[in-house]
Amino acid sequence: MYENFEVEITPLKRKRQIRIYLPNTYGEDVTRRYPVLYMHDGQNLYKDADAGYGMSWRIGDYLDQSDLDVIVVGIDCNEGLKRLDEYGPWKSNEMSDVFSAERQSIGGEGKEYVEFIVHELKPMIDEMYRTLPGETSMAGSSMGGLISSYAACVNPHVFKRVASISSAYWFNQKEIEELIKESDLSNIERFYMDIGTKENTESIDDLTYINSSRDIYNLLHDKVQDCRFDIVECAAHNEVAWRERVPVIFDYLYKG
Repeated sequence: MYENFEVEITPLKRKRQIRIYLPNTYGEDVTRRYPVLYMHDGQNLYKDADAGYGMSWRIGDYLDQSDLDVIVVGIDCNEGLKRLDEYGPWKSNEMSDVFSAERQSIGGEGKEYVEFIVHELKPMIDEMYRTLPGETSMAGSSMGGLISSYAACVNPHVFKRVASISSAYWFNQKEIEELIKESDLSNIERFYMDIGTKENTESIDDLTYINSSRDIYNLLHDKVQDCRFDIVECAAHNEVAWRERVPVIFDYLYKG
């Protein structure tokens, strides 16, 4: 079952669509509570018709057929370079050369975006739905993986399980590495990472993606309770590739 509503990202003064997936069992037992997974690029999570490129993760279809009962909160992304601003925790002058020579910097709104999730959206979801407030996770792909990793570092007491898929760490590589080094991540129970061998986008090649993620894994695996890093052969940088990894990601986060 899906529910949609609009909210305002108060720190950024922007409206945004929120897309909720509720498990099939949600209406059966009104006393039961559920863990919550927050995900970015919400329009791409459930239905191909809503997805930006006509390809979605089809997460609802997978969960409907599985034995996992999780509430998924999808937050739609902003358009164009504003997506990179919101998912980039720090401003990057270098990324202007990659994405737009007309701008001096890109990124830098990630702090406000994460604060909105933690201080506004999560309390709203916990009030509206039967959640387990202490069992909150976050996942995202590409820039969504970068902002998920940042959110885990600054709120490890909130986001205890994280999936960072095909992550664009290279966008803020130096800054995210320094943040990981200085963060106490002992509360994080599970941290999933992966990268495909055919991830090249814009002028960023596949080796940059792989090496960037491997460097992050080398920092994380001793700082969190359980960290997994997969290199997926021939996987490209798109929703179809991520859809194929959905069972692995959810099994790792929520089973065992």
